Amino acid sequence: QVQLVESGGGLVQAGDSLRLSCAASGNTFNYAMGWFRQAPGKEREFVAAITRSGGSTVYTDSVKGRFTISRDNAKNTVYLQLNSLKPEDTAVYYCAGNRYRPWYARNQNDYDCWGQGTQVTVSS
Repeated sequence: QVQLVESGGGLVQAGDSLRLSCAASGNTFNYAMGWFRQAPGKEREFVAAITRSGGSTVYTDSVKGRFTISRDNAKNTVYLQLNSLKPEDTAVYYCAGNRYRPWYARNQNDYDCWGQGTQVTVSS
């Protein structure tokens, strides 16, 4: 089982940028990867996903044009670039691995492994 560790979160102002990283303990080449987030009092929601090769990506509508998911399989690391951050982006961000479902899966139950999360707080 692959283990995932997120980093890169922090406290920023609206309009700022952050880059989140998700480092895997093992080879994630066979996993499509996704990012989810959970705001206080809300359910965990899908943010973005990327194919095993990194050739295709998909995003939830609220982050399109602002967030970019990417991966470096040689480093077993997945990234989420967050630009033009808004207060409503405040949440704990989780990366997750999906080995068996379609790469574009948006349901958290389709993901097999999870990181512990990293907090992103955006002040207005």
